[in-house]
This record gives sequence, C-alpha cells and structure tokens, in this order.
Amino acid sequence: MRKVMIATLGLVLATGVNAARADEKGEKKDVSVTGEVVDTFCYGTMGARGASHRQCGLDCAKKGIPVGLAEKGTDKLYVLLPNKDKTALPEEVVNKMGETVTVTGHMYAKGGSNFLTVESVK
Repeated sequence: MRKVMIATLGLVLATGVNAARADEKGEKKDVSVTGEVVDTFCYGTMGARGASHRQCGLDCAKKGIPVGLAEKGTDKLYVLLPNKDKTALPEEVVNKMGETVTVTGHMYAKGGSNFLTVESVK
C-alpha cells in the first residue's frame, strides 16, 4: 500500500510540474500591438492621455513610473518592458509618449496584468 501511495504522489507531482511548465510556456506570445504610449500612473488614476498630457507623461516616466501601451480600440493596457532583464525601456518608446505606435514584442499575462516586451516600435 505504501508503494502505491508513493508512486501516486510522484505521478501527481510530476503532472503538476509539467502543467506549470506548460502554463509558463503557453503565456508567452509574439504580438504586435497598436496603441498610445501612456504613463501608467496618470492613465490609471485619471485617464490622462494624448498630446496635452505628453510632458507630464515624460516627467513621470523619467521619475520611474512604468510606461504602458493603451491598445487602440480596446484600451487594454500593456505594461511595457525592456527586452532584457536589468536594462531600461528604450528611449525611442518613452519619447513617443502620447503618440500612437505599434510595438512588436512578447506578450505575457500574469495575475490579471498584461506585459509586453519592446522588441521594436514603429
């Protein structure tokens, strides 16, 4: 009986680990998203965006407020990430604050939040 329980436990653990790996792999998607570059604080708290909010958004980004992309048509917000760990978000993205751009990168969804690495911006 003990051998059966140990074998069952091993099978359950192996299945859980494989499922977790599949979820991690399944969440990464290569995408191109078109939307407006926004600072997440002002956009999230006040809905501020557009050319009239550009300078404030630039100031917020320079102070460390995360930069986002509000998808055109849906306003789904993606937090923009650099394409490598321990690097800054490319200036070419930050300098597009308040403008509509297309960002191509890898999309991740974790805990109800959406993230998009910046591989290129047009």
